[in-house]
Amino acid sequence: MDNTNFGVGIIGTGSYVPDKILTNKDLEKIVDTSDEWITSRTGIKERRILDKDKSTSYMAEKAAKKAIESSGLNREDIDMIIVTTVTPDMAFPSTACIVQEKLGLKNAAAFDLEAACTGFIYGLSVGYSFIKSGLYENILIISADSLSKITDWEDRNTCVLFGDGAGAAVLSKVKDGRGLLSIDIGADGGGGELLTQPAGGSLKPASIDTVKNKLHYIKMEGNSVFKFAVKIMVDSSRKVMRKVGMNIDDINYLIPHQANMRIIESASKRLKIDSDKVCLNLDKYGNMSSSSIPVALDEAVRDGKIKENDNVLLVGFGGGLTWGATLIKW
Repeated sequence: MDNTNFGVGIIGTGSYVPDKILTNKDLEKIVDTSDEWITSRTGIKERRILDKDKSTSYMAEKAAKKAIESSGLNREDIDMIIVTTVTPDMAFPSTACIVQEKLGLKNAAAFDLEAACTGFIYGLSVGYSFIKSGLYENILIISADSLSKITDWEDRNTCVLFGDGAGAAVLSKVKDGRGLLSIDIGADGGGGELLTQPAGGSLKPASIDTVKNKLHYIKMEGNSVFKFAVKIMVDSSRKVMRKVGMNIDDINYLIPHQANMRIIESASKRLKIDSDKVCLNLDKYGNMSSSSIPVALDEAVRDGKIKENDNVLLVGFGGGLTWGATLIKW
């Protein structure tokens, strides 16, 4: 992917999920649904909900601390922070700047990146490029979202899907031939209306009408997103493998965006990957947007599942529409 004599890899991971658990049984009391209906269609049993008085930066800080600790670096070694989120604390300052202050990372540039559920893959690609260029050395990627705050709890088609959480990773130089071996990111703005939060920006600023019409909540055309997701996850995964001459048998673990079990199963079947190689936490957390991949990655690393020299494939999709995949030699 380049001609430099070093690789760029993940040297530390961390994650955080709120304590509060919202089960399918709890949702039965809120909307017209059932545990059986949710489980059979999504694979989700429960999700985590952030306290009303806490924000995305709270979770981001928690996950980031763990990632820095596991990297073995000092805080002053971090020279860039990238936060990927669709639920920033506020329009500005960026959540990355808020996290910088919380963590005391005074030597770090900081900015937010918005690619919806594909955010972590996009963040890795940007961080990789900064390190390869020689401009920065140790980059903290944090993906955090509190989707419960923009979920319509009266819409049973969407409220059963989403949960809150944060995942983080520290990128740095590693041995040549290790780390991120190939990356693929892409977008199709023509599908933007399939998954959107219509109001709150400059197009439809907050008003009595936007609030009354629930335009600050997530809107999704589930069937169209499903079809897009399965195809693009397979295509992007094959692309990053092809770039480095690997095939699915070379992959030790697949960590997909945890959106819907049917999507993951359909994509896995098309890729012909063994089910025991697919890392899942969807049943516990639901769809946590861009944080779903790094949370699953952190859990796999801390459980000792992922080992040195394993080939790990990360793949996701999200609003935009966006998609991305990366192949990592651990």
